[in-house]
Amino acid sequence: MEPIRYRDDIEVPAPDEEATVRRIVERMGATQAQNAAHHRHAHRDAHAKSHAVVKGHLKVHEGLPAELAQGIFAEPRTYEVVARLSSAPGDIHTDEIPAPRGFALKVIGVDGERLSPELGGHNQDFLMVNFPTLAFGTVNKYEDMLDILEKNAGNPAAAQKAVAAAARGVEKLVTGLGRKPDATVQGLANDNSHMLGETYYTQAALRYGDHVAKMSIAPTGEVAELTGKDVGDEFDAMRTAVARHFMTKGASYEMRAQLCTDLNEMPVEDAAVLWDEETSPFRTVATLTFEAQDVYSPARRVAGDDELAFNPWNGVEAHRPLGSIMRVRKAAYDASSKRRHDMNVVERREPESLADIAD
Repeated sequence: MEPIRYRDDIEVPAPDEEATVRRIVERMGATQAQNAAHHRHAHRDAHAKSHAVVKGHLKVHEGLPAELAQGIFAEPRTYEVVARLSSAPGDIHTDEIPAPRGFALKVIGVDGERLSPELGGHNQDFLMVNFPTLAFGTVNKYEDMLDILEKNAGNPAAAQKAVAAAARGVEKLVTGLGRKPDATVQGLANDNSHMLGETYYTQAALRYGDHVAKMSIAPTGEVAELTGKDVGDEFDAMRTAVARHFMTKGASYEMRAQLCTDLNEMPVEDAAVLWDEETSPFRTVATLTFEAQDVYSPARRVAGDDELAFNPWNGVEAHRPLGSIMRVRKAAYDASSKRRHDMNVVERREPESLADIAD
């Protein structure tokens, strides 16, 4: 099937969306402030705990077909990149509690009309998580889910582990019956597998030049062998495992695009709907490589956790985020970043090259 063409009216905001977004941002801000008071230091209101800040390169492939040679992937080119690897909760939890893992990628020095010129710089951010859909695929569903997410986040570690274990049992049962577990079960069923071996997804859609797509990165080479390997249940087990790998080895990933071919079957407004890979497979557009390095030195941690910001709206118009979840992220990420930098009295900065990222 042919990929659909992007058009300005492809999004359909809900009538009460602006009010819903304001309520969500207020609730997230209150939780962020509460956590900052507890730690006496402000963190992100989501993906607060980092495990690595990694410098590398993104090489766009030559000879891409026209539908894939779009946006920053239009021409063969090698970009510098920095990635922050994290866990999803908005507070610092022990790694014995399973959680979704995040891979925030900043591509440095891209050309094109800016989505948010006020953020400064000339970079493109892609924010990805290690499962392809969201349990709360629209802004209204997300508001309904906040109570559940906040309640589970406040439970003791043993209770949160029990929730994840139960969800994994349900996931196996559903899969065994030949069905696809829904996004809620997938989100709760995350285990403590090595995050370098995971596949990551933007979950929500974005503009892909003339088309619409979801993006993903998939491990190759040595890190692909880490898929499914348990890292243990110590407080910093994930950071230890990632840092140990990068002390002597690098990592490589394929960056892929899944083009939308049918807006009814592959909607942009509901990020909980899985886009069928048989109808439109993920196709590789670039290679992401990281050499061996110290990924969590004190200076690197401060750069990633305190100075840098990652925002899906920090990029070019050719990769405009789409759908209600992406629209709420614009307000939420802006507010969270400003609050974090103001409370920590740290200037937010966009790197112009990898030399701006501390070793």
